[in-house]
Amino acid sequence: MTLSEPPGEPTRTDRLLAAVGGLIAGYVSLAVADLAAFWVRPEASPVTAVGGAVVDRTPAAVKEWAIREFGESDKAVLQLGILVVLGLLAVGIGLLALRHRLLGSAAVGAFGVLGALAAVTRPDADSALDAVPSLVGAAVGAALLYALTGLLARRAGTGSRAARADRRTFLVVAASAGLAATGAAALARAVGSPVEENAAASRAALRLPRPASPAPPVPAGAQLRVPGISPFITPNRDFYRVDTALVVPRVDADQWRLRVHGAGVREELTVTLRELMTRRVVERDITLACVSNEVGGPYVGNASWLGVSLADLLREAGVRPPSEGGPADQLVARSVDGMTIGTPVEQVMDGRDALLAFGMNGEPLPFIHGFPVRMVVPGLYGYVSACKWIESIELTTFAAYDAYWVPRGWAAQAPVKTQSRIDTPRAFARPAAGTVMIAGVAWAQHRGIRRVEVRIDDGPWQEARLAAEDSSDTWRQWLYPWTATPGRHTLTVRATDGTGAIQPEERTGTMPDGAQGRHSVVVTVEAG
Repeated sequence: MTLSEPPGEPTRTDRLLAAVGGLIAGYVSLAVADLAAFWVRPEASPVTAVGGAVVDRTPAAVKEWAIREFGESDKAVLQLGILVVLGLLAVGIGLLALRHRLLGSAAVGAFGVLGALAAVTRPDADSALDAVPSLVGAAVGAALLYALTGLLARRAGTGSRAARADRRTFLVVAASAGLAATGAAALARAVGSPVEENAAASRAALRLPRPASPAPPVPAGAQLRVPGISPFITPNRDFYRVDTALVVPRVDADQWRLRVHGAGVREELTVTLRELMTRRVVERDITLACVSNEVGGPYVGNASWLGVSLADLLREAGVRPPSEGGPADQLVARSVDGMTIGTPVEQVMDGRDALLAFGMNGEPLPFIHGFPVRMVVPGLYGYVSACKWIESIELTTFAAYDAYWVPRGWAAQAPVKTQSRIDTPRAFARPAAGTVMIAGVAWAQHRGIRRVEVRIDDGPWQEARLAAEDSSDTWRQWLYPWTATPGRHTLTVRATDGTGAIQPEERTGTMPDGAQGRHSVVVTVEAG
């Protein structure tokens, strides 16, 4: 065949290279988009924007399954799944472009438009600039795919020296583009995003004020000396994280503002972090729990929080609770990532230590836990109280507005249920016969724990020893010395809260307002 002869049917090699070209073009498109997002804002990345849209539209049961199966890695699994799907689509687009170059390139552009739409329609979208990363990435990817498939299409099916040369050129161009995109993205990450750098600098420069109302000293007997038991204060690095943010918001504390407005607000307020920290600062130990925590689950932790009274701020704005004739019964907190959390006004203003917190365990809030400011309300599950990265508070009613989780099947109001957990021995442990320490934690925030009991197999309930109580808003450790005999045994725990209510035996799932039931573990005691 001469150079003037028309190309033939694509060979297997041509199709393989076209598939590789689609993958490379898709990879470069995403890399360029991520690079652009570093300068716009990380949340504008197409994978993040599309992933956020997927999270918003995922059925609650699927989300619960993901949290149960993957824990705090659920977001990484979602993003990996999106990349796998995009990779498969990129292969198909590469094969399409081998026969229809313009159509294949247009398909890349179409995905860029979808990414741009996802970015600008997110609840946290800053401006039309959020569309730029997806559009720029798609333009580069489409141009690259057009060039690469052009090298294959003009001599598809031929075995001429020129065709082989074109295929070598294809590989060189594809590899060069992939390496260039990787290098640019790596350099950008090494240099750092200006948005993230400013946020990190503002956190590093923040000096927490001394509390005017410090937390009472933790009683000496609040921490039991039992190996394997959860520490009374959960270190920041170990504190659970459950939220929908695929990219942790990085907020510049110097630019942060909180707006208080809505029904019953006599005077709308806007405060900065510096202004917030000049108010009467309160420090309290408070246990938080996630509604997605199954019986015996890990999504609960206790920390020392530093902040200001949310009730005081609301009263300053003229807000009155419903019991005093106020028109609003719901406080809707909005996060910078668009999340909305609905909280009962009555509970916020009933005297409990509801805080706008900016400190956690002696340091400014970590970014993953809500820096610069978050809500903390003892006695309520996090999804109806613990708004992270908060930026506004609107006073309204439950009848007028459903916060994020309510249309997804969760209850509008959800006080924490009485729970207890066996920390040690672990399920399927094989302790030696003799004295075995069964120990764990129990919680019923704002009601406190009055009693914890342990049952071995189907025997009678035996009262455990309770650690000293810090407050009714913190969990309480407990211990039961068990004279273990060889064999397989089931250990079960139940708690009684400060009102005298016993933890129910019947197990329920987490939806719609939190799991209930008694935690048990099976162990095999080995003869000494």
